[in-house]
Amino acid sequence: MSAVRVRIVGAGELGAREVAAWRALRAASGAPGNPFMEPEFTRAVAGVRPRSRVAVWWEGDEPVGFFPYEKGPLGQGRAIGLGVSDSQGAVLRPGLRPGARALLRHCGLVDWAFDNLEDGQPVFQGAAAEAFTSPVIDVGAGYAAYEALLRVRSPKFLRTTLAKERRLGRQAEGKLRFVFDERDPAALRTLMEWKSAQYRRTGRRDRFAEEWIRTLVRGLHGLRAPGCSGVLSVLYAGERPVAAHFGLRSATVLSCWFPAYDPEFARFSPGLVLHLRMAEAAAAAGIGLLDLGRGDAEYKDALKTGELTVYEGAVVRPGARAALHWLRREPLRRAHAFVRARPALAARGRTALNTLARLRTPR
Repeated sequence: MSAVRVRIVGAGELGAREVAAWRALRAASGAPGNPFMEPEFTRAVAGVRPRSRVAVWWEGDEPVGFFPYEKGPLGQGRAIGLGVSDSQGAVLRPGLRPGARALLRHCGLVDWAFDNLEDGQPVFQGAAAEAFTSPVIDVGAGYAAYEALLRVRSPKFLRTTLAKERRLGRQAEGKLRFVFDERDPAALRTLMEWKSAQYRRTGRRDRFAEEWIRTLVRGLHGLRAPGCSGVLSVLYAGERPVAAHFGLRSATVLSCWFPAYDPEFARFSPGLVLHLRMAEAAAAAGIGLLDLGRGDAEYKDALKTGELTVYEGAVVRPGARAALHWLRREPLRRAHAFVRARPALAARGRTALNTLARLRTPR
């Protein structure tokens, strides 16, 4: 067997052969085909995050492993697209298992932080500080089977949502329509405006206030690749969009990312209607799984058929710089964990955030 060597390249420098090998390794891994784990997502992030890198393992003249990451000026590392990426980790052939700290040494990193590490990443076993559920909708047996399951598991939710859909259709004079893959950039701009307003209204960090995220999403909207394509889904009442979602899809997984709706239509729950139509269209397109993403939400509980697990934490090499990075990150993470573990305290925190957001909003 040939010796394995590691080469570090800019994420935008991956060649066609390396991209093909990456895709083949993912396909053979048996993991869900999450588009965030595909080379196209890493290359898209590299276009807006110049410090993006990939460690490539070679065995002879064959690429056998990939580890995408971002590297800070002092060697601090983070998962590619940290803060917006919903699935993270290394892509390695079976049996290739470099030690986590040796991996960091190859990459010149003092640490590597992640917040959505996918399950089944043995290289980083033991580095996770917390585990989180990521609810999913399984439509592998078709949408009719999924809706039949909802009638048993969540009959009131389904009945109410379908009734609101009919009422919304009547208000729109029966011209309610759904577009699974909308290409109009104006619809994407509308979604981002809604989402920004929602972030501000609820006191959350406005992701779309960051230029690199806006540019990344616009670029992904136009991306068409076997394992990673942007999908903008829009629910229209007549010609007016009332709810929209932007996510990424592979052949088998739709990774749900940015949903939002027009608050003027809130009484019709257009976001819930949108998700049902997304599930229906995804099933018709041969997609078997919708990953709703990490995070608690009532609508996810109502829609889900199961859950995946993702992890948050960091791998750290011993040293003064790593200790400094740990001190800057870990106390805040533990404070968030403390609040999450106490639902009543978390609810009071959300109320306080909403109140502050209302006070800050100009009238």
